[in-house]
Amino acid sequence: MDENPTIALPHTPAHDGPAQSHQMRRPGSLRRTLARESFHAPTSITQRKKSDASLRALWVGIAVTQLEGHRVAIGLASHDGTYSIDISKHTLVIDIPTAEDRGDKLARFLVDKFDHYRQEHLFKFVGAGMTQKVVALAPALPSLLWRELDIVPVVFPNDSARSSYPPRVRRNSGLVDEEADSMARKCVEKFGPTLQPRLQVGIHHMVEVDLGGQAEITRFGDYALTVGERTWEATAKCIRSLKERNIRIAFFNSTPQGGGVALMRHALVRFFRLAEVDVRWYVPRPKPDAFRITKNNHNILQGVAEKDLRLAQDQAKSLDEWAESNANTFWVSPDQPLASPEEGGAHVVIVDDPQMPSLVKIAKEIAPNRPVIFRSHIQVRADLADQEGTPTSEVWNWIWENVKDADLFISHPVRGFVPSNVTFPKVGYMPATTDWLDGLNKNMSNWDSQYYMDVFDVECFKQRMNKLAYPDREYIVQIARFDPAKGIPVVLASYAKFRRSYLKGHERKAIPQVVIAGHGAIDDPDATLIYDQTIADIAENYEDIKEDIIVMRLGPTDQVLNVLMSCAYVALQLSTREGFEVKVSEALHKGTPIIATKAGGIPLQVEHGKSGYLVEPGNHEEVAMYLHKLFTDTEAYEKMSRYAEDNVSDEVSTVGNALCWLYLADELSNNKTLLPDSKWINDMAREEAKQLYEDKEARLPRLKKLELNTSQEPEH
Repeated sequence: MDENPTIALPHTPAHDGPAQSHQMRRPGSLRRTLARESFHAPTSITQRKKSDASLRALWVGIAVTQLEGHRVAIGLASHDGTYSIDISKHTLVIDIPTAEDRGDKLARFLVDKFDHYRQEHLFKFVGAGMTQKVVALAPALPSLLWRELDIVPVVFPNDSARSSYPPRVRRNSGLVDEEADSMARKCVEKFGPTLQPRLQVGIHHMVEVDLGGQAEITRFGDYALTVGERTWEATAKCIRSLKERNIRIAFFNSTPQGGGVALMRHALVRFFRLAEVDVRWYVPRPKPDAFRITKNNHNILQGVAEKDLRLAQDQAKSLDEWAESNANTFWVSPDQPLASPEEGGAHVVIVDDPQMPSLVKIAKEIAPNRPVIFRSHIQVRADLADQEGTPTSEVWNWIWENVKDADLFISHPVRGFVPSNVTFPKVGYMPATTDWLDGLNKNMSNWDSQYYMDVFDVECFKQRMNKLAYPDREYIVQIARFDPAKGIPVVLASYAKFRRSYLKGHERKAIPQVVIAGHGAIDDPDATLIYDQTIADIAENYEDIKEDIIVMRLGPTDQVLNVLMSCAYVALQLSTREGFEVKVSEALHKGTPIIATKAGGIPLQVEHGKSGYLVEPGNHEEVAMYLHKLFTDTEAYEKMSRYAEDNVSDEVSTVGNALCWLYLADELSNNKTLLPDSKWINDMAREEAKQLYEDKEARLPRLKKLELNTSQEPEH
């Protein structure tokens, strides 16, 4: 990085504060228009790569030392993963009276310098290493790096830079450039081959979210800007109560990566850590044989499995033994989560998984009076579970036998997901959620959007897949796992009908492409099978349009999915069976109109004709009709995009999710008996905090048919 001995930053009355975004929030359709224009600009990555410019990933190390007066010494070091490629020192004069303003100016100087450097040399900074001392001088720096430059900040203890050198060298190594170089090297070690921070599961199989807290991508106050004032006040009230009483909460599920539960849990634990609430998350040792059984159970519960597939007695026993083995090995000893609270265990246990339901029974046997919550996070065909002798009833009865003693049964807000043998007064509704500040959803600069679109192009090339022609052509996207319930065949049929019936005779450059993409989950062995079936379906039935169909299984790079959804003209979610599928709300939050099916909790998220369109599962002809409308009626499209962006409920955000769990933990740990009896947990929490909903607040519809009683027929 260019050497610049002394730079003076004078005090200016008005400057960008740490909580302000560098990018104004615009209607989704306008953001996409500006993004497309930026792809064609001479300075864009796309255009510069045409002149054989390289695009390299770098890590940066940052060191800062306070000097006399208003001066600070800054060391910066760039590392390409093999060796340091650039090291520089700077002396910065910040003549500003308050420490907070000086910190903001220092953070802004560094962010602007990295932004200029990456665009000048066409580099992508992946991570930034620094010590706690740097964060103390510039508290806003880590979150600014993440929000504005898409750099993961990794914060190390103050002595970690010096500890990189042997004692003899360490005594004379107080130079900021050497410390910066040490930070860059340490930062590189925290990233895996996909250029993402390594997923870490530590002792006792506790998931160490964000590198055990070292990756500081947000600050607690950032979350206040993602929700309304009433949601935030109710959340703050519960946080204070739990902190004052030192309540310990433990979550359990089967996998730390892939799928909605893992995404939600990473976001939730990150928020709780910043709020200083003692919440920990545990997963078992992976077992491929168990994952095959649990995936079969998943398909059976949804009603999408082969008719002769059943849960055998020895398979159920194997799953129970898997859960018991992990509990005995990791979690039942004193000071571990399933130990009694008197022995240091969790005060509240939450089992968020029908794959390990016997953990509920184990937790209750160890401490009968400790509250245990079971969350049923997938679709359950209650109509099939209620029919004795069906494969669904066999799987469900095994689950229910293990979880029936839980204090609460938390379900997606869908009546048809709750079988009749569940104790109805214990049932409360809670939707799946997403995080507006993580890589899947944050607003990214045009530069970063171009970078990740380039990453997607490269991945398409590696997998010998068709190339996305964006921004020269629009595209339609469905982002979902390769799963038999996600309706991928319907996506293909809908696109074919749209092409063959509505776009016949159009020039190819005016015809949108379609992208089907998603991550895989550790516990999902079906993904490869469904992907292969999709490729075969295209070859057999869509020869005339196959060059415009892009089907991609992607690694765990959230920002690639983010940019695919953000730049798409229309999103689809054509599931035939579904739990809640918060990808729908993610699309709406970006101002991307969506066409989705009336499956599971999807209809709760879409206002038909306002934020998107709803169709019956499998109705590809109606999907094609709505695609035609959105691509031809500009006025309707713009209106829908704006409405979608402005009407997403707090309930589907991390803070909304945290409020529900905080409220439940607070009430139950105070020895209160909770019987939601079909109420939404969010409503109960807001009522307890005296922060009732106002008419102007967006929220998911409270449908009368969600109320549980024996006289109602559940929808499915």
